[in-house]
Amino acid sequence: MERTVSFAMAGIASTLSKLAFDACMFNSQNFGFIKLPDQFTTGSSIMPHKKNPDVFELTRAKCNKIQGLPQQITLISNNLPSGYFRDLQIIKELFLPAFDELADCLRMVTHMMKEVNVNDHILDDDKYALLFSVEEVNNRVLNGVPFRDAYKQVGLEIEAGKFTPNKSVNHTHEGSIGNLCNDAIKKMMNDVIASFTFDKMNKAEKSLING
Repeated sequence: MERTVSFAMAGIASTLSKLAFDACMFNSQNFGFIKLPDQFTTGSSIMPHKKNPDVFELTRAKCNKIQGLPQQITLISNNLPSGYFRDLQIIKELFLPAFDELADCLRMVTHMMKEVNVNDHILDDDKYALLFSVEEVNNRVLNGVPFRDAYKQVGLEIEAGKFTPNKSVNHTHEGSIGNLCNDAIKKMMNDVIASFTFDKMNKAEKSLING
């Protein structure tokens, strides 16, 4: 049971770890997509200008540690015969604290993501102009130009340094920038959570605790 649950925990930790990595990278001066508030950073010991994304870095490390939990449990139990042995007691030392660590990471990431400042004007920088090359090809196709011709036209304009993109994006398909469907996703998640009947479990737990 512990190993099965640990795989689920490792999956959550993997997602949080990747998110933390992205936050660290996109906060760096070479990207500048987002900016972390000062309360989530610390100063460098030698560089006065630097602000280290400590909270995200520690979250990444803790989540990477949790991802190793299934393997730890496997190594403790993989060469045991059927039955109970004191070896299994060691699993509790690893397994139970991991719940608190993962819960802490979830709380911190939830709090931090509400405070992150997004650079809304990052695409005004000319170095990102070519991001819109596919949009331009698609617009020409929608206006009747065959795809091969539109592709070649845009490619030649880029090569000649004459490509001037239209940076407005009007995506409509589900999950795109213009139609994130967050409300629908949230409803689906709430429906799944409601199907677990946690209320029944919580009542039973309170009944046992209160006698």
